[in-house]
Amino acid sequence: MAAPAPQRHRAGKLQFFGDSSGLADPKAFARWLAPLRQIEWVVYAKRPFAGPSAVLAYLSRYTHRVAIANSRLLAMDERGVTFRWKDYRDKSNPDRPKHKTMTLTADEFMRRFLLHVLPLGFHRIRHFGLIANNGRKEKLALARELLGEVAAVAAVQVADAHATSDETVRPNFVCAHCGAQMLVVESFVRGQTIRAPPLARSAL
Repeated sequence: MAAPAPQRHRAGKLQFFGDSSGLADPKAFARWLAPLRQIEWVVYAKRPFAGPSAVLAYLSRYTHRVAIANSRLLAMDERGVTFRWKDYRDKSNPDRPKHKTMTLTADEFMRRFLLHVLPLGFHRIRHFGLIANNGRKEKLALARELLGEVAAVAAVQVADAHATSDETVRPNFVCAHCGAQMLVVESFVRGQTIRAPPLARSAL
């Protein structure tokens, strides 16, 4: 069983950074911990019935899962690939989604399957990192600033403002959501391996 937080703090096993660096002081940490002691914490935790291997098997389904499980594949014949899927929009049974079957041509099935294949450097796991809803806008703005993207965008905007033209020229790439000009960061040729950008690789 892990040692209590005050004991770990006295032993120097707790580290604090950024806005929480003040909690390194024992008195400040005690004041911060005081109201938490007044809460009646109810933690439901029990030993897994099947042992630690069952826990690892559960977690591995999120880190190493594929787009569709083999158990959902029903047939492959001259018509195409037939598989089972859940129709969550079918409200005939509100408590349980209705299972249905779908048949797609082999080409269309592979096209949809490959949409779930992640680029090199990405890992499928339940961790949002920089794009989590909590502070997403601030974190992404800081990431762009650290990468110098803000300066690059500002330079492009200044260049556009000084460009002389008899009529307003609409950019070729415009965001359909905000109407801002989209910048081409990198281009790929056919057959080239797509690598994750440095930010994405470092955030994983």
